[in-house]
Amino acid sequence: MPSILPARQFGALRLADVLTSSLAAICGEPNTFGLPPVAKAVVVLADGLGVSSIKARAGHARFLASRLTKTSVIEGVFPATTVAGIAALTTGAQPGMHGLVGYRVLDEANDRVVNQINGWDEGMPPETWQRARTVFEQATDVGVPSFVIGPKRYDASGLTQAVLRGATYVAADSVADRFAAARRVLDENDRALVYLYVAELDIAAHAHGWESAKWLGALETLDGEIAAFAGGLGADEGLLLTADHGVIDVPHTKHILFDTVPELVAGVRHIGGDPRCLYLYLESPTPGAADALAEDWRSVEGDRAWVFTRDEAIASGLFGPVADEVLPRIGDVIVAARKLVAYYDSREPNQTARQMIGQHGSMTDDEVRVPLIRAGAFSN
Repeated sequence: MPSILPARQFGALRLADVLTSSLAAICGEPNTFGLPPVAKAVVVLADGLGVSSIKARAGHARFLASRLTKTSVIEGVFPATTVAGIAALTTGAQPGMHGLVGYRVLDEANDRVVNQINGWDEGMPPETWQRARTVFEQATDVGVPSFVIGPKRYDASGLTQAVLRGATYVAADSVADRFAAARRVLDENDRALVYLYVAELDIAAHAHGWESAKWLGALETLDGEIAAFAGGLGADEGLLLTADHGVIDVPHTKHILFDTVPELVAGVRHIGGDPRCLYLYLESPTPGAADALAEDWRSVEGDRAWVFTRDEAIASGLFGPVADEVLPRIGDVIVAARKLVAYYDSREPNQTARQMIGQHGSMTDDEVRVPLIRAGAFSN
């Protein structure tokens, strides 16, 4: 029988420390990454750019690959999904405290599963559902202007209100326009904390796979733009590039329709999470019910997934400290893929998610290990 708890041990250098360390550098304070004092800092988040992908396509990302060393590999979060990762970056808190603990999670008060990318509504107010103060709000406290640069379509989204509050949003649709906007912000401010978001790699990976020509083109564009931008940085300007998670390609033949095994859905009221990190919420979470369901999953899928109860996951520190109000958002049972598979419910009326090729969510190295590329005043 495979181990109940996941074998992964997260390292000390984490995504949650990247933006907080950058603000500390602007304030001339010690920080986790040992960044030197600067007047201005830019943090670029390339959604879906894992360390393994940079290494595998180094010839197409010469600037990034040339700066990828042992000290420029850090750990993301669990689950390895966008909302959890970006919220950790922009708050400095682990998922158990900021509260965005998965792609789709239980809203217990309304007895529903909510999508934390685009499902925000009055029942899930972003101002309070995401519990932690952002680094941008902390920057305001110390008189440092902060800016977020991203596509216009994200300007007023619920997720933006949840995780980017406190910053001035600067809309720029192309990657080139975003870096040009960042240069203008630096030129117009004596001090500044800038967060620049690049969505294109993740979008290409989901639709075409990270090994596709589309993804490769997005990587080459990013590498060229960041190389040019880094070359124009001043002596008091530092740059960091990181990611929220990596991506793996899962072929359709590796889709597991778990509902076809009755004992794997017995007593389950709601299903959330990601295809590579399922959250199973019980109809009646009586004592021992989660343990029994977890054992059924281990007997069937234990060779392809880590399976554990909410209590086991929290005890192992996967979410960091967990606030009481966040507890119900985590599945009673969690199924995290460790092989090249994705889990789907064939009873779900909308099966469009099965068209995705690039996937993420679990705790394999390919999904969790992300880069911390330094340039400008932050160069090693």
